[in-house]
Amino acid sequence: MFRALWISDVVSSVGTWMHDSAAAWLMTLLAPSPLMVSLVQAATTMPLFLLALPGGALADIMDRRRVLLVAQVWLFLMAALLGVLTVTGLVQPWMLLAITLAIGAGSAVDIPAWQAMIPEVVPREELPASVGLGTVAINVARAVGPAIAGVIIVAGGPGPVFLINAASVVGVFVVLWRWRRESRRATLPAERMASAVRAGIRYVRYTPALRTVIVRTAAFVLFASALWALLPLVAKIVLGRGAISYGALVGCLGLGGLLGAAL
Repeated sequence: MFRALWISDVVSSVGTWMHDSAAAWLMTLLAPSPLMVSLVQAATTMPLFLLALPGGALADIMDRRRVLLVAQVWLFLMAALLGVLTVTGLVQPWMLLAITLAIGAGSAVDIPAWQAMIPEVVPREELPASVGLGTVAINVARAVGPAIAGVIIVAGGPGPVFLINAASVVGVFVVLWRWRRESRRATLPAERMASAVRAGIRYVRYTPALRTVIVRTAAFVLFASALWALLPLVAKIVLGRGAISYGALVGCLGLGGLLGAAL
């Protein structure tokens, strides 16, 4: 089961990085100002920042398989909608930002439930290896997805990239649909959303190792996000390059992640 989930996750992650690269590049075509282009990155990450805790609590108090299935449907619909609007030439900057926000909200629900699901399909002694494979999947997707997106954008524009991302979600949905999760009879009353969020914050507060990881990650992302946000304009205006070069630049970030993991 883990193998099927991992393969579908790799395919979906490639589609996600293709989509993110195409969305940023699309904004350089619609409204090529630093503010508007950086807002695409903000619209992608802001829902994760605001909704990650409620999303994690939701994964704890509800059936994770159902949460993931609903999230996949939402992500498919939003990506397909953006693809149709772009292909038909109806997309506007505000539409791109609104749909990107909606996709980010879906990811904020999807990611915690996905991560919490892994221990259910992997033996405890193999959990570190499965986490390592998850990291590999992310970096492979970051290295390959943007490069593929650049080629497709040159050939047919950003619209087909969004539609491909929507199609990549279908594989995850099918695998989850076929998964027969063992039902567990609860011995305690159902936990409420607010109390689950408080419990998560309290756990991080009194776990020094986890607190250190979160602080260091936040410090890195705070400054690195400027690179991710403005890289489309650097490629297009400063370097005078096109979508393929932009995709290659983003892909180098994933390649660097793979090399760092190997070292």
